[in-house]
Amino acid sequence: MMELSNKRVLLGVSGSIAAYKSAELVRLLRKQGAEVRVVMTSTATEFIQPLTFQALSGNIVYSAWDDADRGDGMGHIELARWADVIVVAPASADLLARLRQGMANDLLTTLCLASASTIAVAPAMNRLMWDNAATKENLAVLKQRGIHVLGPGAGGQACGEVGLGRMLEPEQLVQGISGLFSSGILSGAKLLLTAGPTREPIDAMRFLSNRSSGKMGYALAQAAIEAGADVTLVSGPVALATPDRVKRLDVNSADEMYEAVMSEVAGSDVFICAAAVADYKPANPSKEKVKRKDNNVDLALTQNRDIVASVTALPDKPFTVGFAAETSDIEAHARAKLKRKGLDLIAANQVGDGQGAEVDENAMTLYWADGSQHLEKTSKAKLARQMVTIIGEHYRATTRT
Repeated sequence: MMELSNKRVLLGVSGSIAAYKSAELVRLLRKQGAEVRVVMTSTATEFIQPLTFQALSGNIVYSAWDDADRGDGMGHIELARWADVIVVAPASADLLARLRQGMANDLLTTLCLASASTIAVAPAMNRLMWDNAATKENLAVLKQRGIHVLGPGAGGQACGEVGLGRMLEPEQLVQGISGLFSSGILSGAKLLLTAGPTREPIDAMRFLSNRSSGKMGYALAQAAIEAGADVTLVSGPVALATPDRVKRLDVNSADEMYEAVMSEVAGSDVFICAAAVADYKPANPSKEKVKRKDNNVDLALTQNRDIVASVTALPDKPFTVGFAAETSDIEAHARAKLKRKGLDLIAANQVGDGQGAEVDENAMTLYWADGSQHLEKTSKAKLARQMVTIIGEHYRATTRT
């Protein structure tokens, strides 16, 4: 089981003899399925060569501003946005002090300051530096700001002394990094989720469908697993791997998706309808391939059953989240759908012109009866984790009332 599958880890390496352990950390992160990019301080390059990290990560290594520059001076911002998590290992006493002060006097500290991602540090220093009041104060402030501290460990140090201050071993750090993605907000909840498009048959060869890739729904399934849920995924036809520990049911048409959802929904605590379900289907699909004719063919359509409305009409309905993919008046349409279909929460986004479908990044606004929250454009994996946190908080609020 690859616990960090598809996670984007930005590894910061600061000046410490423990930097040699970071090479093994890169190898283990990639073994767990993570994509790794490495940023080194200038001092770190005196302990270990960037080429080592380039070979192990499969990506170029960043140490100077020019390394991240893409021509418009904004490359460092894109790199900060890319990361799901920034891990500084080793984190020297100097690096911790500069982070505490909010400095941006090199590429690594700038990335930490410019990122909305989770940040973790793995301290590595002499035991007396670790015990120093200034270091303790710096760590306390960083923790208050939400930065995770992994370690340190105790034992023999390069200086010959023994005590706290050693950077954790790479295996321990991988466990700690994996734990950063496990919020537990949906722990014990049974979650039913739909994803992907549906295909409505016209004849034996042709069908009506849409542009949905299923990426958002599959990212939500992965995020829900990380949040502790028991996930069942009803999937339309997509070219995506099933997230680990997810029960997947494959369907093609809207009718098949309706039947699968209604057979699985009993006992579900949360239902997320992320699939792009066709509103209409051909009224009289042909079992034979329709031959081309000289004249036009009229295609009569009939409505499909409304999956979301059917779920919210149940006497013991789950906490239900719908989606609204819109081209205009997003909030008005989303709030109307929220009320009309009896949803607890709705996620709305702009589609068209390269937005929403068939892309790896998206932006989303979540609406509920008396509020909303906008999520900035980022990878669908990161967006899904943000959404699951919000969904989990609202679901837990309903279970407490």
